[in-house]
This record gives sequence, structure tokens and C-alpha cells, in this order.
Amino acid sequence: MLHEWLRCLRIPQVVNCSFERTPLVSHVRASGEILQDVCCSQYVLQQSSALCADLDSAQCLTHSSCFLFRAGDEVVTVKTPAFAESVSEGDVRWEKAVGDSVTEDEVVCEIETDKTSVQVPSPAAGVIEELLVPDGGKVEGGTPLFKLRKGAVAAKAAPSPAAETPAAAPPPPPPPPAASTPTAMPPVPPVPPQPVQAKPGMFPSHVKMNRMRLRIAQRLKEAQETCAMLTTFNEVDMSNIQEMRKIHKDAFLKKHNIKLGFMSAFVKAAAQALTDQPAVNGVIDDTTKEIVYRDYVDISVAVATPKGLVVPVIRNVETMNFADIEKTINALGEKARKNELAVEDMDGGTFTISNGGVFGSMFGTPIINPPQSAILGMHGIFDRPVAINGQVEIRPMMYVALTYDHRLVDGREAVTFLRKIKAVVEDPRVLLLDM
Repeated sequence: MLHEWLRCLRIPQVVNCSFERTPLVSHVRASGEILQDVCCSQYVLQQSSALCADLDSAQCLTHSSCFLFRAGDEVVTVKTPAFAESVSEGDVRWEKAVGDSVTEDEVVCEIETDKTSVQVPSPAAGVIEELLVPDGGKVEGGTPLFKLRKGAVAAKAAPSPAAETPAAAPPPPPPPPAASTPTAMPPVPPVPPQPVQAKPGMFPSHVKMNRMRLRIAQRLKEAQETCAMLTTFNEVDMSNIQEMRKIHKDAFLKKHNIKLGFMSAFVKAAAQALTDQPAVNGVIDDTTKEIVYRDYVDISVAVATPKGLVVPVIRNVETMNFADIEKTINALGEKARKNELAVEDMDGGTFTISNGGVFGSMFGTPIINPPQSAILGMHGIFDRPVAINGQVEIRPMMYVALTYDHRLVDGREAVTFLRKIKAVVEDPRVLLLDM
């Protein structure tokens, strides 16, 4: 029996490989077995005698990409990893194709769920032998995804002799026609006007929505149909927090190895306000018709990614300081940029903060992230004239907006909540005084 053979994985092209036949015959006749890489063939070689009998008339079917595998190479079937309890299925997006070489832990495909994307790495180095699910196909936990031949190595096929032959020289240009006496030309019939051809890009393209975008659209629509949303506004003078950051940013970076931003001040202010106004931190359970009050503060921070908006959660914010908050935000943001957020990172928030100011937004009304009851919208910082002690001064100002579920939160509580955030951000010393 043969120890080694070659198998092709893409559409074959028939080319002559007679230059490979001599070493192939010599090795078969000498030992009865193929002991070295000799010919890229799509023959399923069962025994050397059959090969020798048919070798004279054989042609080698080669491909643009083939790989060598051994009889001892193991073929493994990689399955879909288990999803979180709240996720039942996802759509497959292949990063590799049949015949591609992969290293251990290299991403082969990505499974898009309605909350996040799950990367499926290769369990070992080898070559993709078969894809068991089409691109865009739906899978559940444990569904077989692809077959991997461990230890196989992809190799480019040798170029055919025809490809190596240099192109023939172009033929010489034809001699110019001899001069002749001009004659009258018959009248040319008028050519009917041709329809104007549409330029590429003039027609709309249709792209299937991914699961995350579909889920975002569904949840936003549910929020509009379920919550009695109302938005209240205020403005924050950012002078003091900017001055504090300017004075302490270098020492803060040196000690905590993280930059001091404005987000930590708003997150901490929101935690303080949520503790003072528990209704904003609560939620209505529509199943039992009860109000659920939480004695902890888990704040979701909206992060924009190429695939959609995700809201990782900062947990137990009421126990954190500015450094803890900045470190957590930085870690979650890095995971979001690398598409490594797990479902557990986004479950269980009690309140959401959305910062449209990073994109230059001046004003807006955020939409509640169900099943929460309120969301804070931050916006850009712009210099504006304001009245200070009867004098007009130019100050860095930010508009803030609180959208809340009016079924649970009254106007008095919402306005008081927003004024608390304004007071803490404008003068962070109130946190030290527990005011």
C-alpha cells in the first residue's frame, strides 16, 4: 500500500506532467511503494501495480493549490462552540476556504449571533479539507462546521510548461495602403440612437442584515412600543473637570498606567445619582406587573463597532473609584475593538450611558436600552457664552439628555437625577463630602 499520496482540492486543469513520470516509475519499480513527493495527481492510488500499468497513458490533473497528506494524518471535525444561555443560533462567516493552510488557534470562521460574534479557531495546524456549512448558514451549538486534516501542508502547484513559454513576438504592422484616387462614398444611413448605458453604482445594492444589526433594530423598536419614553435636558459646565484633568493627568497616568478621561466622572456621577433615585435604577417586570428595584449599579457603556452598537457592562460601579472605572472602560473597549466581547460582558446592565460627543454630536435624544428604564446621553464639549454672576463668559459646555420610562420614573425624579449628575461633574468634590 502507498504511504503517501496527493489530493487536489480545487477545480482541476489537465496539464502534461511527463517530466514527473520517470522518477515516479523508478521509485515504484524499485520498492513497490512511493517514498517521496513525485507527482501532483488526482488519482486515488490504491496500489503501485495499478499505477505502473496506467502510467504511460496517464496525465496529471493539477490545480492552482494542492496539498500533500499522509495516510497517518488525522482528520478532525470541528464543531460549533456552545453558546450562552440567551443565544440559540448564529450565522457562519467563513474566513478560510477549502485547501487553505491554518496554524493552531488561527480563526477559521466567525459565528454572528444577535449579541456578539464568536470566533472559531483551528484546534491544530493543518489544511481545511471540507466546509460542512455554507457561508451565511445557520448553526446551533455543537453543529459540525468543517473538517481539518492535521499536519497537512498546502503547496502551490508547479507552473505548466505552457505558462513558462515566453510570449511570441507581436507580428509586424501591415504596410500602409497604396495611394488611390478619391472616389465618392455612398450615403451612410443614419444610425439610431443607442440607449444610455447605466454607469456602475447607479443602482442600489442589497446587503443582508447581520444578526447583530437585526437584533439591535428589534430591541430599539421594542423600546419604542413598550416604554413611555420622555427626555429631559440640562447643560454641564466642564471648566472644573477640565482643570482637574489638566492638573492631575500626568500623575494619574504615572500611578495607574491609564489616562484620565471624562467618562469616569460621568459614570461615577451616574452611580451616585442612581443611588439617590432608585426608581431610575429600577425596572418594570411586565410579566408579573411588579417594579424591581436593584441595590447595585451596573452601568452599560455604549460602544460603536463596525458590526453595530454593543453595550458592555461596568459592574458594581458604586464601589469603584475613577481609576477602576477608567481601567474597566479601557479593557472593555479593547475587547470590543478586537471583537472579543462575550455575551456575559453585555448582560445585566441597570443603566446605560451613550457618548455621542466622540463623534462631534451637539444634541440628541437617546433611546432606552430595554429592559432598563433610563439612558444618559452625553454630547460634545463646545465653547458657548454663558451668564456667570451677571457677566457673560465663554465656557466649555456640554448638553446632557436623560431619556426615561415615564411609566416608572416621574418628571421630578428625572430632573433631580440629571441635576445630580450636573453637580457632581461640575464640582467632583461633592463626592468626597457625600453630598
